Amino acid sequence: QVQLVESGEGLVQTGGSLRLSCVVSGNIFSFITLGWYRQGPELQRELVASMGDGLDTIYADSVKGRFTISKDNARNTLSLQMNSLKPEDSGIYYCYALRCTSCRADWGQGTQVTVSS
Repeated sequence: QVQLVESGEGLVQTGGSLRLSCVVSGNIFSFITLGWYRQGPELQRELVASMGDGLDTIYADSVKGRFTISKDNARNTLSLQMNSLKPEDSGIYYCYALRCTSCRADWGQGTQVTVSS
């Protein structure tokens, strides 16, 4: 079973930065899509960013220009650099990994991001 372990949680002020990391067990090349979702205080869950195996990326409109998704193949690590943070970015961030289009995604345990105004 795939394990994904997130780190990087924190409390920052508006305008600050955080970097989240997700270590993926197994070979990161075996996944067709890796990405981040977040769950806000209203319990809504939204896609923040994703990266395909062709390094194509998708970002939520609300984070474009501020967040950057990347992966380190040698370390089997997916990262999310978050700059110019806003209070509405607060929530629990989950990384996920998808092996195939018909597969169920594997999820991390979530990491808390809090942005104070």
